[in-house]
Amino acid sequence: MKLHCFGESGNAYKAALTLRLSGLEWQPVWVDFFGGATRSPEFRALNPMGEVPVLEDEGIIVTQSAVIQRHVAARAGQFLGADDAESREVLRWQFWDTHKLSGLAGSTRFLMNFLPEDKRPQAVIAFQQARLEASCKVLEQHLGARDWIVGTTPSLADFACCGYLFYPEPFGFSRTEWPAIDRWLTRIADLPGWKHPYDLMPGSPADRT
Repeated sequence: MKLHCFGESGNAYKAALTLRLSGLEWQPVWVDFFGGATRSPEFRALNPMGEVPVLEDEGIIVTQSAVIQRHVAARAGQFLGADDAESREVLRWQFWDTHKLSGLAGSTRFLMNFLPEDKRPQAVIAFQQARLEASCKVLEQHLGARDWIVGTTPSLADFACCGYLFYPEPFGFSRTEWPAIDRWLTRIADLPGWKHPYDLMPGSPADRT
């Protein structure tokens, strides 16, 4: 399998981390997002939405991180929950993450770190950070008395919701402010095979400095 990705993308990290922990064979293919690669005709032929990640698997093209995660989990026979009830709960948290956590963290991180300083919309950033804080409260409360988001083992829910929370750039999230989330992120990082996004995928801000 080939995963078209770049290190700065938390959505790509969700897919890459799932692949890494699944034990399946795969390789990353760097996409020069900041050089405009996702707007090229070649990439749009691969994914008309012009987004990473994109997974190629024996002629099948899979896009959107949550769909890629579920494709990989089905191939590997793990991370989908122990039964139907848990599987629905995993999917519920993947949807929640897309709208309430990664959707906010990713866009806020982009505005604060990858735009020229004079073009950063401070009012928008403040609004996004307030919404992100509310989402962190939900996750913090949920993790207060459990090790994993769903069930008693790691699942796609964990690999989705952690997507942006390992990145070092500031975007309004600090692990020290959220002890239950902090402990949960440590448990994920302790999983055999775990890698930081900048070690797992090609591309990082340092490469463009």
